[in-house]
Amino acid sequence: MSRLFGTDGVRGLANGLLTAELSMQLAQAAAVVLGHERSNGTRPRAVVARDPRASGEFISAAVEAGLASSGIDVFDAGVLPTPAAAYLIADLEADFGVMISASHNPAPDNGIKFFARGGQKLPDEVEDAIEAQMKLGPQRPIGGEVGRIQRFADAEDRYIVHLLSTLPHRLDGLKVVLDCAHGAASGCSPQLFTNAGAEVVVIGAEPDGLNINDGVGSTHLGPLKAAVLEHGADLGIAHDGDADRCLAVDHEGNEIDGDQIMAILAVALKDAGLLRENVLVATVMSNLGLKLALRDAGITVRETGVGDRYVLEGMREGNYSLGGEQSGHVIFADYATTGDGLLTGLQLAAQVAKTGKTLKELGTVMTKLPQLMINVKGVDKARAGKDEGVAEAVRLAEQELGETGRVLLRPSGTEALVRVMVEAGDMETAERICKRLAAVVEERLAFEPETAA
Repeated sequence: MSRLFGTDGVRGLANGLLTAELSMQLAQAAAVVLGHERSNGTRPRAVVARDPRASGEFISAAVEAGLASSGIDVFDAGVLPTPAAAYLIADLEADFGVMISASHNPAPDNGIKFFARGGQKLPDEVEDAIEAQMKLGPQRPIGGEVGRIQRFADAEDRYIVHLLSTLPHRLDGLKVVLDCAHGAASGCSPQLFTNAGAEVVVIGAEPDGLNINDGVGSTHLGPLKAAVLEHGADLGIAHDGDADRCLAVDHEGNEIDGDQIMAILAVALKDAGLLRENVLVATVMSNLGLKLALRDAGITVRETGVGDRYVLEGMREGNYSLGGEQSGHVIFADYATTGDGLLTGLQLAAQVAKTGKTLKELGTVMTKLPQLMINVKGVDKARAGKDEGVAEAVRLAEQELGETGRVLLRPSGTEALVRVMVEAGDMETAERICKRLAAVVEERLAFEPETAA
C-alpha cells in the first residue's frame, strides 16, 4: 500500500480519497501520536482551521469529532489561512493543530495537514507514526475525559495583530489591489492591509465554497493585472486558496514572481541587518538570475530540493532568516514557521512605501534569465541520474552555457516523466539546448520493450 501522506499532508478528492471516515481516523490517530498529556494534568489542546471549500465543512466536523472523542480539547478557528493556523498553535501553546485545505487546487479537492507544537511541520517519521496508529484503533475516553470543542473567537484578530507587529514601515499613501482567490485570505487580508494604512481594492473575496482558485488568485494573475491598471494602483498582491503564497503585480501590470520577491526582500533585510549570515535559502528551481543578482549584493543563495519542507530544513540547519520558492512561498523564520502570503505581501508593500520606489524599480534588483522547461514523458525516470549518455549531453550543454546559464534534469515525483530545464542568456539558446537535451533523454531513457507499461 502506498504512503497516505504526500509532500504536504493528505490530499485528494473530497469524498473520493478524503472521506469523513478517513478524516476521523486520521484525527483519532493524530490524537494518540501528538496529543500527549500536558505537564499540569490538563487535556491536550489542538487548533483546527480550514479554507472555505464546501467539503471543508464536513471534513472539519469529522476531524473535530475524532479529536474530541479521543480526549483532545479543540479550538475551532474557522476559515483562516494556513500560516494563521500555524501561528495560533504557537500563540495558544497548543499541542498540535490541523489545517484543512488543498491550497491552490480546485474546489473538489481537499486536504488535511498536521502541525506539531509551535506550529512546526511534521517530519516524515511522525506522519508514518500516525499512519501506523490508524491500524491500531483510537483511544476512547469516557465521562469527563472526553475533549471539548469551543470556538476560537479571536483567532483572526490575534493573527492580524501579529502581522502588523512585523511591519517595518506603514503603507499610508499606497493603493493596493488584493486578489484573495475566493479563499482563506478573503476576510483577514483586506483588514490587514487597511489597518497597515493602505487604500485597498479587493477582488476574489467572495467565497461560496465552490469558487476557490477559480480563475483568480496566484495561479490566474489576469484579473489582478486588469484591476491594478483599472484602479491606478501602486501594486497588486495575489494569494492562493490557503494564502501561504504571494505573487505580485507592479503598477504597469507586470508580474513579480517569487524569485523577484525574494531578491527584493533579501536585499532589504540585509540592509537592515536582519538577514542572518547574509544567506537566502531557495530551491534548485529558482532562476539563475536570482543567484547572480544576490551574489553582486553580497548575499549567498543556498539551494535545496523542490518543496517548502526542504527549504525549511535548509533554513533550520543554518539558522537562516529568509527562504522560499519561485512559486511565491516565502518563509520569514523570525515571524513564521511556514510560508505566509499575507506576511510576504505586507513586507513587499512596506518596501515600496519605505523606499518611495515603484515595485517595478525594486524588481530590477535581478534580471530573470530566459527559462524553458520540457516534460519528457513515457521514459524510465529512475535511470535519469545514471545514464552516461544523458550525463555527457548535460556536461556539453553546461560547457556551452558557461556562467550565463544552467541545466536542470529532474525526475517527476508522481509521473513517468523527466523535466528538462535550461536557462540561458537568450530564449533562442535556451530553446535550442533544451530541445536537444530532451531528445537525448527521450532516446536514452526509453523503456525497454519488456518493461514498457
